[in-house]
Amino acid sequence: MTDSSHSSAPVAISVAQLTLRSLVTGMVLGAILSLCNIYSGLKIGWGTNMSITAALLAYAFWQLGQTIGRSKPYGIIENTVSQTGASAGASISSAGLVAPIPALTMLTGQTLAWHWLSIWVFSVACVGIAVGVGLRRQMLVVDKLPFPYGIATAETLREMYARGAEAMARVKALLGAAGFAAALKVAEELLKLPKLGLPGSLALTSPALAGKGIGAASLKNLGFALEPSVLMVGVGGLIGMRACASLLLGALVSWGLLAPWLLERGWASPGKPGASEIWFGALVNWMLWPGVVMMVTASLTSFAFSGRSIARALFGRGRDAGDARSGEPNGYEFSRRSYWAALGGVLVVSVVLQFWLFGIGWHVALLGVIITFVLAIVAGRVSGETGITPVGAMGKVTQLSFGVVAPGDPTSNLMAANVTGGAASQCADMLHDLRTGVALGAWPRPQALAQLGGVLAGALAGSAAYLILVPDPKNMLLTSDWPAPAVAQWKAVAEVFQKGFDTMPEGSIPAMLIAGAIGIVCAVLEKTLPTRVRTWVPSASSVGLALVIPAYYSLHIFIGGVIAVVAARFVRSWSERFLVVAASGLIAGESLAGVAFAVKKML
Repeated sequence: MTDSSHSSAPVAISVAQLTLRSLVTGMVLGAILSLCNIYSGLKIGWGTNMSITAALLAYAFWQLGQTIGRSKPYGIIENTVSQTGASAGASISSAGLVAPIPALTMLTGQTLAWHWLSIWVFSVACVGIAVGVGLRRQMLVVDKLPFPYGIATAETLREMYARGAEAMARVKALLGAAGFAAALKVAEELLKLPKLGLPGSLALTSPALAGKGIGAASLKNLGFALEPSVLMVGVGGLIGMRACASLLLGALVSWGLLAPWLLERGWASPGKPGASEIWFGALVNWMLWPGVVMMVTASLTSFAFSGRSIARALFGRGRDAGDARSGEPNGYEFSRRSYWAALGGVLVVSVVLQFWLFGIGWHVALLGVIITFVLAIVAGRVSGETGITPVGAMGKVTQLSFGVVAPGDPTSNLMAANVTGGAASQCADMLHDLRTGVALGAWPRPQALAQLGGVLAGALAGSAAYLILVPDPKNMLLTSDWPAPAVAQWKAVAEVFQKGFDTMPEGSIPAMLIAGAIGIVCAVLEKTLPTRVRTWVPSASSVGLALVIPAYYSLHIFIGGVIAVVAARFVRSWSERFLVVAASGLIAGESLAGVAFAVKKML
């Protein structure tokens, strides 16, 4: 990474930026890619950054248009603007669609119609965009924070336009991987391909289980199987070997050791008898409590170590306030008056929607917006310095706050935190894209308008996809088909404040205390040990996640991590050029095919 990536490129005054085609391209790609993150978010609890994927797809489409239809060349600045809109639309899943919104339905039964759901998630994203635009100068121009995803996208775009053949080779890898994953998903659905359980079983000696005709648990009962799917293999190729190994460790300890012990003690019930059945749904009701606590404590502890970033975000001053606006033409940014009007408007809309849609009191909604503004600034600073956006931690801080302010009210607990987590994520996404713009010479106003278009398209498409995929969250989620670990986290925290600890499964409270302590210790070790040692410390967030997803997900993610490590070792050039786009293609291909089958079933 060169130093030039961090400095502002000359402003391209004469170059087309927010053209009609760059806006529409970003909106269309944002709508399509939002489906991928909704699908993977309900499966594994997170989505992927789609900036590079969107840039490659836009480049390929308009290169084809130039060849066939004689369209104008699609310039690097136009592509920068369109990928800004597309990445914003793709990240709409973090506006609540894969966490607090389904958790609310599971706890209260409330479901929003498509148009209201679209308006709600759009409003959440707009809060983040407004805050991100306001932070641009301080964090990018004055403090010059790296925002590594933004720089990576800028470098990719430079390389694409410097060597067009390389860009098309990456597009072919992306589309080839997507086609393979989609074809495998089609075969799984049409041919009803089963999961192949690993051989072996564990004896169960409980008299109560013997009375039900269950004397052993096969490894497939416990979730150790191979499925005809490559989505999680793609995830493993992106997240790094430490997280992959931690997931496998968590699966072995929880589903291999803890699950049989729970069955023996009678603290959890098995599923249907039979070696081919998977007992995930029966066991996860117990497992999710220690798993969620471990993820929450690890996340909040890691967040606490960002104290310097937090202090600078809230109280710090820029290093060099003198490099203000040299060379920036009129129209480069929003005027101060228009910006404050827009910010005030989105905050008022957020408060009104909380009251109108969810019955949240004005004072509670207003407090939530104020907390949102502060924590979005913190999330932007942390993401800028580390590349990691602490969305989960942001939401949990707000949930804990409203557990005190509005105890016993799950709606306030979830939906006020929804604004915080979603706005924090969108704010960070905005700043990464603006970093790309700074490096390449794109103006912030066109990028902001492209993001608005992208989140509008993402909100419309993503809301529809969510309602199609899980029309009955209460019965469909927290199952082996839809583990929805993010939903489990948000629901568990809200449930504690609503019902108290008395309603939890037997034995889960001691397990939560142990898991919480492990999460804190691992997070502290990760932050304090020397670099060469900390890589051997398990990721507590990943271990905790393994408790709330089927073991075969962890197994497939580990396989993806191993493939990535082997590729980096033995075919390094291929790995550097194609690993990220191929892994992204596997996720996108299966996700889009899965959404298509969900639409087919609905029709």
